Amino acid sequence: MTQPGTALKPGPWRRRTLHTSSVIALLTALPTTLAQAQEIPGYNLYGSPGLIDMPTAGPAPDATLGVTVSRFGDNTRTTLNFQIAPRLSGSFRYSAIDNFPAPGNVDGRYFDRSFDLRYELLTETPNRPAITVGLQDFIGTGLYGGEYLVATKELFPGLRVTGGLGWGRLGSFGDIGSTGNRPDELLGEGGIPTYDRWFRGDVAPFGGVSYSPNKNLSFKLEYSSDDYAQESTTGEFDKKSPWNYGIDYRFNNGTQLSLYHVYGSEIGAQVTLFTNPKHAQVPGGSETAPLPVAVRSPAAAQDLGWTTDSASTTANAKTALKTSLEREGLVFEGLALEPRRATVRLRNPKYGATPQAIGRTARAMSRVLPGSIEEFVIVPVVNGMALSAVSIRRSDLETLENDAATEILARTRILDGYNMAPDPEAGIYPRFTWSLSPYVALSAFDPDNPVRADAGLRLGSDIRILPNVVLSGAVTKKLGGNLDEVTREDPSGLPRVRTDYAKYSKEGDPAIEHLTASVYGRPATDLYSRVTVGYLEQMYAGVSGELLWKKVDSPLALGVEMNFVKQRDFDQMFGLRDYEVATGHASAYYDFGNGFHGQLDVGRYLAGDYGATVALDREFANGWRVGAYATFTDVSYDDFGEGSFDKGIRLSIPLGWVLGQPSRQANNAEIKSLTRDGGARLNVDGRLYEQVRDYHRPEMAMTWGRFWR
Repeated sequence: MTQPGTALKPGPWRRRTLHTSSVIALLTALPTTLAQAQEIPGYNLYGSPGLIDMPTAGPAPDATLGVTVSRFGDNTRTTLNFQIAPRLSGSFRYSAIDNFPAPGNVDGRYFDRSFDLRYELLTETPNRPAITVGLQDFIGTGLYGGEYLVATKELFPGLRVTGGLGWGRLGSFGDIGSTGNRPDELLGEGGIPTYDRWFRGDVAPFGGVSYSPNKNLSFKLEYSSDDYAQESTTGEFDKKSPWNYGIDYRFNNGTQLSLYHVYGSEIGAQVTLFTNPKHAQVPGGSETAPLPVAVRSPAAAQDLGWTTDSASTTANAKTALKTSLEREGLVFEGLALEPRRATVRLRNPKYGATPQAIGRTARAMSRVLPGSIEEFVIVPVVNGMALSAVSIRRSDLETLENDAATEILARTRILDGYNMAPDPEAGIYPRFTWSLSPYVALSAFDPDNPVRADAGLRLGSDIRILPNVVLSGAVTKKLGGNLDEVTREDPSGLPRVRTDYAKYSKEGDPAIEHLTASVYGRPATDLYSRVTVGYLEQMYAGVSGELLWKKVDSPLALGVEMNFVKQRDFDQMFGLRDYEVATGHASAYYDFGNGFHGQLDVGRYLAGDYGATVALDREFANGWRVGAYATFTDVSYDDFGEGSFDKGIRLSIPLGWVLGQPSRQANNAEIKSLTRDGGARLNVDGRLYEQVRDYHRPEMAMTWGRFWR
């Protein structure tokens, strides 16, 4: 379940969130290009590469993200599938089964959450088929639990043949043997890996063929090894045959629309929408080009005459550079001139790819600074913290402008910005900003209602008294919604630190979303600090302190955060409740390369439980991020309740990727199976790691291709 009120607000990921839309809705508006669509295999009713109800071998193109909604008989399945790596993919599925009298159903409808993994063991060649192994519903109730080994081969253009062996549900019809005993009861709480069932029990064959006479149309025939025993005996599903057949139509934008006749008695249909974070909607972007580098004459490069009147020259350079950077959407904050070096203090509110801001600043400097200045030092600052110092030789800019960006990167030094930023110009601070915008607070996968939401208006403001001292607040007014209509109160063996969200929605109208004072700092080289005091989030007020260690050229960062908070009154005004807790974590962050980032947090959570959260995200140069996390604490599965432990999937879609214009805004969403009290963390805006790492060498190297954009 998405955390109500926070899924679409600034979270621990970089860049601020747009409050007006959900990520899943945005995905439906982002089709692939035709060239990408031709590479994507057909997806089945489970929302992964397959025929109709059975899987096929082979992956989708790397980083393909697909959303499938399918319906046949009493079954409705909604699946999010992501090609995590070239051979590995994962799925999260939310299913609704009508007329299914299982424990926990609502008015005869049973809701189920499940996760899948599949891995390509062998790629297809002219002499062998592709072979894939898969785990279906390996974390869940086990309702759709099954494993398979499947092979697929193209015999001639357009004709593909598939054969495989299945276990669990996929071994429940026409079995040809057994690999041991397999438990078959549904797991009431769900959420636990069902490793005691994997590749155990009856094994049965399945298979089929598909034929594509052209790039848009596919005909499919399959033999299914799923008996649908539970649906047939407890529901109104009437299976008459193991044979399924159907047709897929692939639109030029990549969307797959399918119509099936399944199990001799049912008509099925599905739609699958695709996108791929690796491919921009507007390749290269549509922003205006920067001004070219101004090349000096040999005489100008040696002329130090300006130093006899350096004050006047500096004043003129500041004015010219400020004007030039404003045209680029960048903010000039200060400048220090020396005979051979210029250091500029820069704020970047526009460019999601930091090197693009650095490149445009360097070009502007080449056009307005005295010719004798050979070294440009650009110091980007965020919340008053100098995060790095990018040193570029002017002569390299002049000679390499039309070469690959990697050439200038090889000659660029990226240093720690500690004590290197010029003082900000007089009159910049204090600085006041405000905004009025819509907001949406989402709650998904409630057992009584799959989707709940509140919508309203948010009035927010920031006052930057000093560069590193920020007063921030936001007030919300709900215009409509049903988050407050949760009638059931799930049992919890823990303090209700998150599960009272419906009460906050009901009584908090209007509400003070947050009201804080934050102080950021650079205590020493490689160190960054934050202290935040006030009404920190929707449910908690108190004090939060953080210290981060990160070297500017290192993939590793270490941090510690300590918080002391009290629970806020449900009306989200100034009152506090009795519950208070000290919570905090020690964290390790690591950039594994190739876009994979890991994070480990160890400490105490809001309910007083101790444990650890492990997260792995795949990130792309254009700002996309897709990841997953899991939290394990000393809370027993029984005390935690349904779901057994906290886990979820998170997405971040940069606005610049959608519009083709530079932006540091993004849509962030967290897809959780449930909101529970175990493993719950405080939501604090402005955590350090996501601010700092954007301006360090590993992250900048990934997006350095935009230096000349």
